Amino acid sequence: MNKMYDPNREGEADSGGKKKKRTKDYEKEIAKLQVELAHLQAWVKNSGARIVIIFEGRDAAGKGGTIKRLTERVSPRVFRVVALPAPNDREKSQIYMQRYIAHLPAAGEIVIFDRSWYNRPGVDRVMGFSTEKKARRFLELAPRFEAAIVESGVILLKYFLTVSEQEQERRFKRRIDDPVRQWKLSPMDLESYRRWWDYTRAYDEMIRMTDTQHAPWWIVPSDDKKKARINCISHILKSIPYERVKFEKPELGKRQKRPSDYVEDDGVRHIVPDLVW
Repeated sequence: MNKMYDPNREGEADSGGKKKKRTKDYEKEIAKLQVELAHLQAWVKNSGARIVIIFEGRDAAGKGGTIKRLTERVSPRVFRVVALPAPNDREKSQIYMQRYIAHLPAAGEIVIFDRSWYNRPGVDRVMGFSTEKKARRFLELAPRFEAAIVESGVILLKYFLTVSEQEQERRFKRRIDDPVRQWKLSPMDLESYRRWWDYTRAYDEMIRMTDTQHAPWWIVPSDDKKKARINCISHILKSIPYERVKFEKPELGKRQKRPSDYVEDDGVRHIVPDLVW
């Protein structure tokens, strides 16, 4: 019997073969979950379901990696990832929720918010981009807004990824030292590192005031990224009442024969060089 990836081995001093075995078990489990995500996708398309998944959390907590594993084997036309930039002047003049409402799903879509309307009581509040009055008003109104979304038939899931101070610092230092990760380290990340406790207070109040029966927060401890991804994706699949849709295998049919009058074009073609390694 294949041994499943064991998330309880967090912090274990893996080395050599043990570490490779753990990684192999993890990849097998992720592959199984991605098969189920494909079945979920077929059901969403067939049923016309509408699903919103919100990912919030500490900087360097692993939101991007979790979203990547969630979406890398499915269609971007069904699983739409929304990661909005800072609002422009026009958007600043709109009702705050307006720019987010435009991205809510139509029938047969799953929208994944890589950060969401919770920017207001989080980063915007801590960094002074929003007034304290506006942030508190948001916290009062958000549960009503989300209740309206759920009452309309949308499945709404909210995940908050946490990471310890020590692990966040380790990941930031790794980004600094690794050229392929340096793009991940923004000035806002550095501020979140310096203002750890300001963010802690803001997130504590945000979760307390917007954790409701119709739209609860699900906390994902993510010092162990592999464990967090498996736990989070498994929970998403268990939280959506999808059914497997029978796949109707299409017939390829016969390929047309090469026409007798076809002459291969002898024009210049620029071929990408074939490298040898």
